[in-house]
Amino acid sequence: MRAALAFLTPFGRAATPSRRAMGWFPFVGVAIGLAVGGVWWGATRVFPTAVAAGIAVASDALFTGGLHLDGLADAGDGLLPPMTGARRLEVMRDPAVGAFGVVTVAVVLLLRFAAFAAVRPAVLVVAALWGTSRAVMVVISRRLPYARDDGLASAFLAEGDEYGVVRRGRSDATLVLTGIGVALCVGLAVAGRGLHGLAAVAGVILGCAAVALLARARIGGFTGDVLGAAGVVGETVGLLVLTARWS
Repeated sequence: MRAALAFLTPFGRAATPSRRAMGWFPFVGVAIGLAVGGVWWGATRVFPTAVAAGIAVASDALFTGGLHLDGLADAGDGLLPPMTGARRLEVMRDPAVGAFGVVTVAVVLLLRFAAFAAVRPAVLVVAALWGTSRAVMVVISRRLPYARDDGLASAFLAEGDEYGVVRRGRSDATLVLTGIGVALCVGLAVAGRGLHGLAAVAGVILGCAAVALLARARIGGFTGDVLGAAGVVGETVGLLVLTARWS
């Protein structure tokens, strides 16, 4: 738990990332979501709706240390423009942010701001969305090949398992723990907004899956940047579903 918290947030003592730590990702995501949702709820009691929405978006960047937004920018630069697979990986490793990355982050942040501004605060649903996005990160890391020979996300691979794919017949306690986290997220979503909250969770899964499929098609698998981008895009889709009108 401490390793997952240290990796996903700027809080807690430094800990080496590990495969086992990923099982706690959904629970850390729920905690971050509760914090973001709490800030959102509190800000609406003091500020106009638009200002509260901006504070909610800023608080998410604060609580995650901008980790996933950085991955989103790199993934935007590497996955969206036309280039070879090898070149895409080189671009994603480059710390400089290009036009595609800037536009991607700007659009996503604008959509997140608009979503927060469009609905009344839903703390439990935000916790569910943030937890689900990190649960899907775990699933992606288990079901897609790892696209690099090294990199930060390689710490989450099992020893001797260069592609990060669970072999048939081998139990994976991480996925079991992740499943428990997903069940928690579903419960929070239903408690927060009923079927509407559950639909928002489904939106997270679809958004994350879209990024994962794009990465599989363009670089042959996932990287740490892909995981971060999938999480942010998934959360954003979930927030947009939350704002949808059902009648």
